[in-house]
Amino acid sequence: MFNNIRTDLANYHHDWGAQGFWVMLVYRFGRWRYQIKNVLLRKFCSFIYKFLYKVVQILTGIEFPCEVTIGEHFLIDHFGGIVVSGYAKFGDHCRIRNGVVVGLKNVDNPCAPEFGDYVDIGAGAKILGGIKIGSHVTIGANAGILVQALKF
Repeated sequence: MFNNIRTDLANYHHDWGAQGFWVMLVYRFGRWRYQIKNVLLRKFCSFIYKFLYKVVQILTGIEFPCEVTIGEHFLIDHFGGIVVSGYAKFGDHCRIRNGVVVGLKNVDNPCAPEFGDYVDIGAGAKILGGIKIGSHVTIGANAGILVQALKF
C-alpha cells in the first residue's frame, strides 16, 4: 500500500493538497483493508473506509470506489463531477478529467468499460456499458460512448 501511495504522490508532483491524491489515498486504504485477516479489525477498517470515502466524495465531487481496478500511474486530473463504476478497469498510465462518467449502461447488467494503457479521457466524457477501449487512445472532451447490448 505504501509503495503505491508514494507513487501516487509522485504522480501529483508531491502536492498533498491535490484532490485527486486524496481520492487515491482513500482508494488505496480501501483496497488494503481486504488483506486484513482479523474479521473485527477488517470491519473496523471498512467503517473507516466508508466514512473517508464519503468525506472525500463530498469534498472533491469524485466517486471512485475501491473496487475499480487500476494500473500503475493512474491520474485524476482536475476534480468534480467524476463518477466511476466499481466494475470499471483501467490499464497503466490512464488519466481522467472533471465531469467524466465511467459506468454501467443498465444496473441489471453489471459490465463497465475496460481501458488499455495510456488512455486519456477528456473532460465531460461519458463512457457507459461493456466496451473495451484499446491502448494509446484519447477520448475527446464531452464525448459520449454508449454500448448497446445486443440480443440474438
